[in-house]
Amino acid sequence: MSILIDQETELLIIGITGKQGRIHAKRTLESGAKLRAGVAPGKGGEAVEGIPVFETVAEAREEFPQIRAAMLLVPPRFVKDSAVQALQAGIELLVVITEFVPVMDTLAILQEAKKTGAKVIGPNTIGVIAPDKSKLGIMPADIYGKGHIGIISRSGTLTHETASNLTFKGYGLSTCVGIGGDSVVGMNHADVLEMFAEDEETDAIVLIGEIGGTSEELAAAKIKELNIKKPICAYIAGMYAPENKKMGHAGAIVSGNMGTVKSKVAALEDAGVTVCPTLGKIVTFMEKTNSQTNGRLQSLEPKVDNLALKG
Repeated sequence: MSILIDQETELLIIGITGKQGRIHAKRTLESGAKLRAGVAPGKGGEAVEGIPVFETVAEAREEFPQIRAAMLLVPPRFVKDSAVQALQAGIELLVVITEFVPVMDTLAILQEAKKTGAKVIGPNTIGVIAPDKSKLGIMPADIYGKGHIGIISRSGTLTHETASNLTFKGYGLSTCVGIGGDSVVGMNHADVLEMFAEDEETDAIVLIGEIGGTSEELAAAKIKELNIKKPICAYIAGMYAPENKKMGHAGAIVSGNMGTVKSKVAALEDAGVTVCPTLGKIVTFMEKTNSQTNGRLQSLEPKVDNLALKG
């Protein structure tokens, strides 16, 4: 069984009748995920791609009580109320795709999630995918091959590129989690690492971070705390940026002695992580690691069409 989602996960999309909601409802269904319902206030009774639309998450779960996961695709001003209502209606895993969510709204969502015991991914994320099983996100499923490498990333674009590079070279993925690029998010690297450490389907792990924030340093501390022995490599975006250079993500904020490239690399290497200077070196790391896992890193269902390795 994969972490967070698997082939049995039933899910819904909040904001399914919007432009992005319709696009990703279609793509979610094409991926094979069990999309059961959509939610859009004022649009109850309609259907998108044959999926029934309800006024509220509570109504959707009355009809489909097995739904436990939701993807939120609404404008920033509606995120807080939509998320809180979803959590109060029993959603256990909430993926907030939306960018530009006010920090105080995110804090309110996380506080509600703490009350209900739910997990939140994002905001400003591509979501989560367990290749060929399920996806709760906006990533193109065809570049994510199935296998035993877990990815945890702050960057959606770098997740796509890493997944396609590995898949093209014949290495598959167990679960890929985009934690989001905002300064305040739900699950961080360390949270997902803890799940991967116990996951029988994950034999190696990739951490993708950025300058700024402390998520990578917390991940390093978690590796040492749990004494994780699975092979782990990392890539830090902005590694060669000039000092004091600002990055695009809200989470890329350097504070004191934490959040710098130097502090992240030092912490990760001290925890036994191989820090890769380029994305291409992640593939090199997995090629070397594959023999240590008796070939388990090789893709279970290779996908090579339209993929190209980036250095």
